Amino acid sequence: MISLLFQNPLMFFLLAGALIISICIHEFSHAFAADRLGDPTARHLGRLTLNPKAHLDPVGTVFLLFVGFGWGRPVPFNPLNLKNPKRDAAIISLAGPLSNFVLATILSFPLRYFGVNSLVGFFLGLTVLYNLTIGFFNLIPFGPLDGNKIVYGFLPNRLAIQWEDMQRYGTYILLFLVITNSIEKILRPLVDTAMKLLGVYFF
Repeated sequence: MISLLFQNPLMFFLLAGALIISICIHEFSHAFAADRLGDPTARHLGRLTLNPKAHLDPVGTVFLLFVGFGWGRPVPFNPLNLKNPKRDAAIISLAGPLSNFVLATILSFPLRYFGVNSLVGFFLGLTVLYNLTIGFFNLIPFGPLDGNKIVYGFLPNRLAIQWEDMQRYGTYILLFLVITNSIEKILRPLVDTAMKLLGVYFF
């Protein structure tokens, strides 16, 4: 992606902007949900904001520039401040992907007006695409992704213990999916279907 800065600077800034917006809304929503559920940890750390400086991870930003996909700084929360730690942790985790889907849905309306052939429409289309991709990616229930905590939080206690025990292999499963390019095979039909449901025909 960094090569675009020299080949097509406008495209570079459109892509980077769409990704940064998608990452920031995701991390802010984790912080917002935690704060609403009684844990002020994220607010005290300055994470209850949409300012990219608060959410961009240095390594994730490097990947964003050189690979074209990055990640934000995880939002910390203290389970001791939650009334129902198991359930509330799942809600906090779900808030991130859910915010991406909500933003993608909202942006799909002006996108239909501008059309993807306009500069504004192209940027909106990119933002919809990245929000859907980040949202679905984080619902994968393995490793450090939100989907892991979401499944754990809503399972009955007996099954939740078994799920947590299985997650010792979660990071390895996620790495296997990435290395074998299975992630794209999982995400593409989900993203394509979501974009069609939103009436967005971008690529």
